Amino acid sequence: MALTPNSPNADNSMQALKQYGSYIVTAILLALAAYFGWTYWQDNHARVDTVAADQYADIQRLNEEVSLASQNPDLEAEAKASLEKSRTQLDKNIDTLVGTHGESVYAWQALMIKARQQVDNDDFKAAGDTFKKALAIDLGDAGLEAITRLRYATTLLAAGDAKAALTEASRDMPSSFEASQQELLGDIYLAQDNSDSAIKSYNNAWSLLRERQETRAVLALKMESLGIVPEPIAEQTGLIQESTATSQAPASEDLVAANAGAGAGA
Repeated sequence: MALTPNSPNADNSMQALKQYGSYIVTAILLALAAYFGWTYWQDNHARVDTVAADQYADIQRLNEEVSLASQNPDLEAEAKASLEKSRTQLDKNIDTLVGTHGESVYAWQALMIKARQQVDNDDFKAAGDTFKKALAIDLGDAGLEAITRLRYATTLLAAGDAKAALTEASRDMPSSFEASQQELLGDIYLAQDNSDSAIKSYNNAWSLLRERQETRAVLALKMESLGIVPEPIAEQTGLIQESTATSQAPASEDLVAANAGAGAGA
């Protein structure tokens, strides 16, 4: 039965409403503020991601144009000038994206593109600085970090700083990257004239690849140059076996890079 002003409990109910009414209203307001705040954050965050994605799409398109033009050794003077202008614009677009959305995966991808351009131009010092910026982005993805660190170490080695390269390449990485890590360590040891350690690292890399039934011709050549005859790796046969191995094996650096759009990187 509904209460009326003349009901026996009406006075108590009205008193309770006066006493606790302000708390109820406050709780409702806080709940509404939290809801609309969360909705605003989601909408705003989505808009930010959209802007960053659009900026990266422009960078990717311009990078493809630059890469294609760079492959032509017979460019006319006007075409060369246009290519340099495009390169300058590409760097500017990347710097803008990193400056405005520096903690996003799009910034990481853009920096990979920039480092690749710098490596192609033999500017290893600049490429190292670019990879260092990429490493500073916390994406919460061990695979992307491993890709960046391996490329950074490779660039340091190319720049002649084998000691720094060794430091970076020796850091802990996911197991799916150990083969590439060991191969790079072998390259570094070889640059330091440490043949014994290089052989050990190359053998480690080959053993890991054998477990994945994956062969690398370049690694085999490196081993043969040191007098090592790598044990042949049997290729997987049969679609069912290939499917099973793919589903059970951890993602390799190539797969992680492809999923992250890192194929355009260094």
